Parts: sequence; C-alpha cells; structure tokens
Amino acid sequence: MTRTHDKDILLVALGGNALIRQGERGTIEEQFANLRGPMRQLALLAQDRRLIITHGNGPQVGNLLLQQESCPDIPQMPLEVLVAQTQGQIGYLIESTLEEELRCLKGRRRHMVSLISYVVVNEHDPAFREPSKPIGPVYSKEQAACLPWPMMLTPKGYRRVVASPQPLTIVEKEEIRRLVALDFIVICCGGGGIPVVREGRSFHGVDAVIDKDLASACLATEIDADTLVIATDVPGVALDYGTPSERFLSILTLADAERHLAEMQFQPGSMAPKVEAAVRFIHKGGGHAIICHLDQIAAAVAGNAGTAIVHG
Repeated sequence: MTRTHDKDILLVALGGNALIRQGERGTIEEQFANLRGPMRQLALLAQDRRLIITHGNGPQVGNLLLQQESCPDIPQMPLEVLVAQTQGQIGYLIESTLEEELRCLKGRRRHMVSLISYVVVNEHDPAFREPSKPIGPVYSKEQAACLPWPMMLTPKGYRRVVASPQPLTIVEKEEIRRLVALDFIVICCGGGGIPVVREGRSFHGVDAVIDKDLASACLATEIDADTLVIATDVPGVALDYGTPSERFLSILTLADAERHLAEMQFQPGSMAPKVEAAVRFIHKGGGHAIICHLDQIAAAVAGNAGTAIVHG
C-alpha cells in the first residue's frame, strides 16, 4: 500500500445533528438521509487529503439510556459501555454512507476503519465534583426525586447530569497516526471518546462524557493534522447570537476568540467548546481551524464559508 505523507491531514468533527435533525424521531432512514450531504462533501475532500472523522453521539446515547431504563429486567450498562456502542453504531452509518459517495466519484478505492477510541481524563478533574452535562431521558420533578443520580432542571424537564472532564490524550493516537499514513479514512473518538482514567499500566472507564470538539482538537494536535473543521448547524461563529445585533464572522483572531470566551459571548455546551477547541488547536501548532455549517464543509475548507480562527 502506498504511503501518502505528502497529502494534508484533514480532521472533520461532525455535530450530532449530522445524523438527527431537530424535530426528527431519529429513524435509521432519517439518519442515513441526513448523512448523505456531509458524506458527499467529505468524499470530494478525501480525493486529495488524508481524512479523519469524529462525531457526536448525544441523541444516540440518550436513546440507549431510555431503552435500558424502560426495561428493569435487563441489566443496565455503565455509560462508557453505551458510548462504545454508539461508536460502533455511528461508525457503521458513516462508513457505509461515505463508501457509497466514494463509489459515485469512481476514483481509486479508499480503505476505511471505524475505531473504538479511549480518551484519558484526570480522575481529579474538578468536573467530577460538579457534574453538569445533561444526558438521557427527561423526567418529572417527582420521578427525578426517586432516582439515584445527580439531576438538573433543564428547559425540557429534569435530566441526569454527569461530569464532563477535560481530554488529556487519545489512547489510540499512534494507531490512528499509522492508519492515516497508510491513507486509511479513520472514523474515531465518537461522542468524545470513551472516558478512562489510568490505573497503573492499564485504564478503567468512568461515568462521564467528554466534549466531542475538545477531544477532536486533542487528537488533531497529537496526530499533527493540518486542518481542523468543526461542522455544526449554524454558518459559523456569531457575536450576539440570537439577538437583533447578531453578526457572523468570517475570521476570528486568537486574541479576539479568547476575549469573547472570557466575556461569555458564546453559549456554554454549544458554541463555546467549539471556539475553545479551535483556539487550543491553533495555540498548539495547528495550521487551520474552521467552524462551519454541515452543508458547507467543502466550501469552508476552500475558504469560502464558515469562520476561520487565525493567529493575529
């Protein structure tokens, strides 16, 4: 197999809405249909780049939690096992859809692999003291009072909350680096990865979730990616989002991005971690970081859409 060290490495982080759009039930037909557009763009970009795909899993892991909590006769699985299940599930959907789009281009055959991915976190991360990430089904106040987990009142109702610690390193980074060097398209770090802590020379899973964009930036840095693209459901980074003075930016300097983050200009759990991920990648030597809409990935890589985070 030919090595392709001359080709740039592009890492694309797909938001959870790449598979399930707002208002949808999340049927398998809907998820395949939603993937068609992003995969068509990635198939084109993969013609002259090495490609890594990461993805969210919020709706899917929420459905698994709902399924197992609705049937007490079946032993419940810990959260890290459910994250692993969604990595296989979504990896299959992405891989099969991308394979079809690559065949339509009638170019050379590309090898793909979906990789179960562990991400190391610090067991003393402050996030474990104050769980804040809502997951799973929505409960009434009365139901929530009877459950054994920390709960939070959200706009939809009461939900279970878990810790969202910072990603430290991707356990399979060397395997990913070697596969990419062989021109494999790698699908990995699904849902931010399976969170693990070190225990001697081994690891064990913890009840937490890792932000997918922060994990993607960590991986992009560790495998020396040239470009990090964070694809979501808005055209890019906006100031005063959702207000009459809302304005989207085509370029955002590192200094301005850090200032806006400190001023809480971006919504926590939504745009804030995306901007933070892009800032981390550029600070650690990354070449290009872009935040864009799922339907504009190729245009954003060409410099014609999205928000580019740059030095300056």
